[in-house]
Amino acid sequence: MDQELYARIGEDGFERLVAGFYTRVRADDLLAPLYPDDDWEGAEQRLRDFLVGRFGGPQRYVEARGHPRLRMRHAPYPVDRAHRDRWVELMRASLDEADLPGPESEFLAAFFDQVATFLLNRAD
Repeated sequence: MDQELYARIGEDGFERLVAGFYTRVRADDLLAPLYPDDDWEGAEQRLRDFLVGRFGGPQRYVEARGHPRLRMRHAPYPVDRAHRDRWVELMRASLDEADLPGPESEFLAAFFDQVATFLLNRAD
Protein backbone atom coordinates (compact mmCIF):
# COMPACT_ATOMS: atom_id res chain seq x y z
CA MET A 1 0.00 0.00 0.00
CA ASP A 2 3.00 2.31 0.47
CA GLN A 3 3.10 3.84 -3.00
CA GLU A 4 -0.66 3.68 -3.53
CA LEU A 5 -1.62 5.62 -0.42
CA TYR A 6 -1.26 9.06 -2.00
CA ALA A 7 -3.55 8.03 -4.87
CA ARG A 8 -6.11 6.79 -2.36
CA ILE A 9 -6.29 9.73 0.05
CA GLY A 10 -4.80 12.51 -2.05
CA GLU A 11 -3.22 15.78 -1.10
CA ASP A 12 -6.33 16.71 0.85
CA GLY A 13 -6.10 13.66 3.10
CA PHE A 14 -2.52 14.44 4.06
CA GLU A 15 -3.40 18.11 4.50
CA ARG A 16 -6.20 17.27 6.97
CA LEU A 17 -4.03 14.80 8.85
CA VAL A 18 -1.03 17.08 9.28
CA ALA A 19 -3.07 20.22 10.03
CA GLY A 20 -4.95 18.38 12.77
CA PHE A 21 -1.73 16.99 14.17
CA TYR A 22 -0.01 20.38 14.44
CA THR A 23 -3.10 21.95 15.98
CA ARG A 24 -2.74 19.37 18.74
CA VAL A 25 1.04 19.69 19.04
CA ARG A 26 0.89 23.49 19.42
CA ALA A 27 -1.37 23.06 22.45
CA ASP A 28 0.58 20.17 23.97
CA ASP A 29 2.68 20.81 27.08
CA LEU A 30 5.20 18.05 26.28
CA LEU A 31 5.72 18.39 22.53
CA ALA A 32 5.18 22.09 21.83
CA PRO A 33 8.40 23.19 23.59
CA LEU A 34 10.41 21.08 21.12
CA TYR A 35 9.37 23.32 18.22
CA PRO A 36 10.72 26.80 17.50
CA ASP A 37 7.93 29.35 17.91
CA ASP A 38 8.74 30.95 14.57
CA ASP A 39 8.63 27.78 12.45
CA TRP A 40 5.27 26.10 12.99
CA GLU A 41 4.27 26.55 9.36
CA GLY A 42 7.62 25.18 8.19
CA ALA A 43 7.34 22.13 10.45
CA GLU A 44 3.84 21.44 9.18
CA GLN A 45 4.93 21.78 5.55
CA ARG A 46 7.95 19.51 6.03
CA LEU A 47 5.88 16.72 7.60
CA ARG A 48 3.18 17.02 4.95
CA ASP A 49 5.73 17.01 2.13
CA PHE A 50 7.58 14.06 3.67
CA LEU A 51 4.40 12.00 4.00
CA VAL A 52 3.15 12.87 0.52
CA GLY A 53 6.46 11.83 -1.03
CA ARG A 54 6.86 8.75 1.15
CA PHE A 55 3.49 7.43 0.07
CA GLY A 56 3.62 7.95 -3.68
CA GLY A 57 3.00 11.65 -4.25
CA PRO A 58 5.24 14.46 -5.49
CA GLN A 59 8.75 14.36 -4.05
CA ARG A 60 8.73 17.93 -2.69
CA TYR A 61 10.49 16.99 0.55
CA VAL A 62 13.40 15.28 -1.18
CA GLU A 63 13.67 18.07 -3.75
CA ALA A 64 13.85 20.72 -1.02
CA ARG A 65 15.83 18.91 1.71
CA GLY A 66 17.36 15.76 0.26
CA HIS A 67 17.14 12.34 1.87
CA PRO A 68 14.88 12.43 4.95
CA ARG A 69 17.58 11.11 7.36
CA LEU A 70 14.96 11.04 10.10
CA ARG A 71 17.22 9.89 12.94
CA MET A 72 19.82 12.54 12.17
CA ARG A 73 17.26 15.33 11.84
CA HIS A 74 15.64 14.39 15.16
CA ALA A 75 18.87 13.76 17.09
CA PRO A 76 19.00 17.27 18.62
CA TYR A 77 15.57 16.80 20.19
CA PRO A 78 14.97 14.59 23.21
CA VAL A 79 12.76 11.73 22.10
CA ASP A 80 12.16 9.50 25.09
CA ARG A 81 9.26 7.10 25.64
CA ALA A 82 6.98 9.86 26.95
CA HIS A 83 7.61 12.03 23.86
CA ARG A 84 7.17 9.07 21.56
CA ASP A 85 3.92 7.99 23.19
CA ARG A 86 2.46 11.50 23.16
CA TRP A 87 3.44 11.97 19.50
CA VAL A 88 1.67 8.73 18.60
CA GLU A 89 -1.37 9.66 20.71
CA LEU A 90 -1.74 13.02 18.95
CA MET A 91 -1.18 11.50 15.53
CA ARG A 92 -3.81 8.82 16.16
CA ALA A 93 -6.31 11.47 17.23
CA SER A 94 -5.47 13.37 14.05
CA LEU A 95 -5.98 10.22 11.98
CA ASP A 96 -9.43 9.81 13.52
CA GLU A 97 -10.29 13.43 12.84
CA ALA A 98 -9.00 13.32 9.24
CA ASP A 99 -11.64 10.68 8.52
CA LEU A 100 -9.47 8.65 6.14
CA PRO A 101 -10.73 5.28 4.89
CA GLY A 102 -10.27 2.49 7.46
CA PRO A 103 -7.51 0.46 5.80
CA GLU A 104 -5.49 3.56 4.97
CA SER A 105 -5.89 4.96 8.47
CA GLU A 106 -4.84 1.64 10.03
CA PHE A 107 -1.83 1.42 7.71
CA LEU A 108 -0.71 4.94 8.65
CA ALA A 109 -1.24 4.28 12.37
CA ALA A 110 1.08 1.27 12.16
CA PHE A 111 3.62 3.28 10.16
CA PHE A 112 3.62 6.14 12.69
CA ASP A 113 3.96 3.72 15.58
CA GLN A 114 7.05 2.13 13.98
CA VAL A 115 8.67 5.42 13.00
CA ALA A 116 8.10 6.95 16.43
CA THR A 117 9.80 3.97 18.04
CA PHE A 118 12.67 4.20 15.53
CA LEU A 119 13.25 7.83 16.55
CA LEU A 120 13.71 7.13 20.28
CA ASN A 121 17.04 8.66 21.22
CA ARG A 122 16.92 9.13 24.99
CA ALA A 123 16.56 6.70 27.86
CA ASP A 124 13.43 6.92 29.97
